[in-house]
Amino acid sequence: MEENLLSRLAKDCSKFSKGQRAIAKYILSNYDKAAFMTAGKLGEIVGVSESTVVRFATELGYDGYPVMRKALQEMIRNRLTSVQRIEVARSMLDEKDIVKSVISSDMQNLQATLDNLDQESFNAAVDEIINAKRVYIVGMRTSTALASFLGLYLNLLRDGVTTVRDTASSEIFEQLIRINEGDLFIGISYPRYSSHTIEAMQFAKKMGAKAIAITDSSASPVNGIADICLYAKSDMVSFIDSLVAPLSLINAIIMEVAKKNREDVLKTFERLENFWQEHDVYEKSNG
Repeated sequence: MEENLLSRLAKDCSKFSKGQRAIAKYILSNYDKAAFMTAGKLGEIVGVSESTVVRFATELGYDGYPVMRKALQEMIRNRLTSVQRIEVARSMLDEKDIVKSVISSDMQNLQATLDNLDQESFNAAVDEIINAKRVYIVGMRTSTALASFLGLYLNLLRDGVTTVRDTASSEIFEQLIRINEGDLFIGISYPRYSSHTIEAMQFAKKMGAKAIAITDSSASPVNGIADICLYAKSDMVSFIDSLVAPLSLINAIIMEVAKKNREDVLKTFERLENFWQEHDVYEKSNG
């Protein structure tokens, strides 16, 4: 239903009542804005009651307006340009209190991630990270920061970790040329989804490697390619991608890997502390 919502609205528009036609026409012309409006706001703009908007969603087969809105959001998220994101953000954020709006949104993303976490998938992903011969981590565009953070700590916890750098497409595949059966590919992908990440994951699977995806929802294009998908919400639609929930999920992965390799991790960090002290890596405390 989600994939055909816009086409259904266009096809069936003549069958709708006058108020429903007004709703359908507005969504078709302004889907990037309508997808993030409340039923009341949409009704106000179109000139119908909130109850009319709610009934319209129900008649389309959705369990209420919020479900239809979520379906529309997931369908269009990767279509939004940066300019469209800025315009949508204006209607979602309180411009008089940006910090409160942003942090509140991040808190909601964290809670949604926790509420919907699949513990079995999380445990399976951790086991794959521990048992893989080599681990390759790929995250492009804004996901580069997440990939670098995960790579930094996994390198301290185990051997054979490569963070693939965000360069030209051919160079990405050169960095993955030795990936094989027994290896693990971790792809991190958020809207607007990088085509290079998807292509790299497909290549890794073709070469026999297992694949883990860290992404936002089942609507992500990496879903269906990866063996294991871990979802962390990132619903901010401005030109800045919210990475708070994905980073928190990655923190949990790192901590779980460390817990299961406790003895090896303690030895590694003892050696690191000695090295850091010898080479003055960190400022010494005056206390």
